This record gives sequence, structure tokens and C-alpha cells, in this order.
Amino acid sequence: MDGARAASRLRVVLGHLGCPSAGAVIAHPTAGAVSSASFHPQFQYTLDNNVLSLEQRKFYEENGFLVIKNLVSDADIERFRNEFERLCRQEVKPAGLMLMKDVTIAKTDLAPSERVITKAQDFQEDEELFRYCTLPEILKYVECFTGPNIMAMHTMLINKPPDSGKKTSRHPLHQDLHYFPFRPSNSIVCAWTAMEHIDRNNGCLVVLPGTHKGTLKPHDYPQWEGGVNIMFHGIQDYDENNARVHLVMEKGDTVFFHPLLIHGSGQNRTQGFRKAISCHFASANCHYIDVKGTSQENIENEIVSLAEKLYGVKDGVSLKDVWRFRGRLVKGQRVNL
Repeated sequence: MDGARAASRLRVVLGHLGCPSAGAVIAHPTAGAVSSASFHPQFQYTLDNNVLSLEQRKFYEENGFLVIKNLVSDADIERFRNEFERLCRQEVKPAGLMLMKDVTIAKTDLAPSERVITKAQDFQEDEELFRYCTLPEILKYVECFTGPNIMAMHTMLINKPPDSGKKTSRHPLHQDLHYFPFRPSNSIVCAWTAMEHIDRNNGCLVVLPGTHKGTLKPHDYPQWEGGVNIMFHGIQDYDENNARVHLVMEKGDTVFFHPLLIHGSGQNRTQGFRKAISCHFASANCHYIDVKGTSQENIENEIVSLAEKLYGVKDGVSLKDVWRFRGRLVKGQRVNL
């Protein structure tokens, strides 16, 4: 995409969000109850539903993401925050949970605390945090992309730390489908909820609108001088002229986005920790694929090696096996996944 086309797309996106510039995109509110359930053959990335307005549906189709204002309550977010703190203090130890540290302190012996743990991943066995994946207000929107049989596949609470000066708090531009051995991609969606005000100062999400219409690109670790966090793979080749939108969000705002959408996040330049909670959902009708011999083989090798180390499982473990272990049915019937 050349610069003129990128600028044109950016104007469309910012016009929809009601923003003056790319530097401060404000999440747009849920539109009125305008049904989009009538059949629209041009829709490829959303299903017929009575939740999204026609405008919202067209926006997601064109851009690959949609922000819903004030979707998750303050009370729920406070409960998730409290449970994260308990996990950091190791007061509870759910099976399968991974507590991760920033690469700059990964090899230190600092006592576990909220100021040391930067991510709680795979919290499917933590009843309190997993409530996020079952909230009716979340699933109402998820179903617009996955249909009625819904699996929660990947869970994270991200606690982006103040940057140490080595820029390790940023997340390289990537596509989430790189990590997933299941298809079709159009039946997968991420729900990502801000747990506090998030902007460019504390490392908001940045998205490249429309890139969900492309293909999965090769990923690997970026060559960053300060180091890169574990499994923070990034796209090795992308169009630097593509328009970028920084998502400024308030507590409870939730962005839904396609797994091929190129996105990342910047440094946290504040002294506070920036929190968000997320889940990748997929239709239970999705099917697993073999990623050997594809651009995803590198992440399969890394994840399988980590699973063997953490859980002592040896011989014959595949990326598919890891995701079967992670996945949980949250609505409807478990068909394939």
C-alpha cells in the first residue's frame, strides 16, 4: 500500500472513530440497536447477528477491529485486578498458569509480586479470572464472529511494566494467527479489555487497519539491542507505509480484532503498570492443522519445548496438543476443538 492509499484509509478510520489525528484515537461508542441480521453477501469477517449495527459490521469488515466502549464493569475489573495480585503473591496456583517476567529481570531472584510479574498466561483453571471469558457482555459480541459454539482458547492478563530504558516493554508488530494451529481464521477473534486508562504514554495497542485481509506473514524474534521477551515474535517483513492507529481506551473499553490484523504495542513510559485482560475465542467448529513445514513451525518448536519443560511431557507432543489442553468451551457445543 503506497503512502497516499495509507493516508486515505487512515482518514476513513479516524473519521469513523471521530478523531482529529492518528496520535489519539478514542474508542467509539456502541451504536444504536440497528439490526444487521439481514443477509449481506459482501460480509466475509462477521456473521449475521442482531448485536452489531450495520455501521459497526462494515467497520470491522474493512478494518479488522472494533472498539466497544465501557463494556466490562468497574466491579469486574476490580475483581480481576485483585485476583491477579493473589496470583503474583502465589496465594493461588492454578494448573497450567504461566507467570512471566520481563526479559530484563527474568533471571533475577526477586520475590513474586505485582511489580515483578508482567503477564499471567493460560489462566483457564483460575475460576475468578476465567469469568472474563464467560461474561455475557463479552460473548454477545464474540458470537458475531464465531457463531454459537464458542471456545476460549488463549487467556492473558498483561501487566506491562514501566520500561527499564531498554525498550523491552514494547511488543513487536505481529499477527496472532502465527501462534494458532487452527482454522479458519475468520472464525477466531480476540477480546482485549483495558483495565485502566491506556494511551501512547503507557503503551496502548497500535493496529494497522485492513491488514486482516492479507495472509499470515513469517514471524521471528526482532533484533532488538535491549533483548526481547519470550515468544514475542514479530513480523519480519511488512509495509512500513501502512497507516497505523493507536487505540486510546478507558477502563472497561474492549477491542475485538481479527487474528490476521497486524498489531503491537509501544513502550510504557510511565512509572505505573498498564493492565489489560484478554481472551482469544474460536468457533468450536474450527479444525486443527499441521504447521510442520510452514512459517509457524518455529513457534511450534518453541511452545512444545516450553510445555515439555513446564509439564514434563515428552515425545510426540504437538502444537495441536498444547491448544487442546488450553481450550475451554464457554458456549454451545464442543464440535472439533
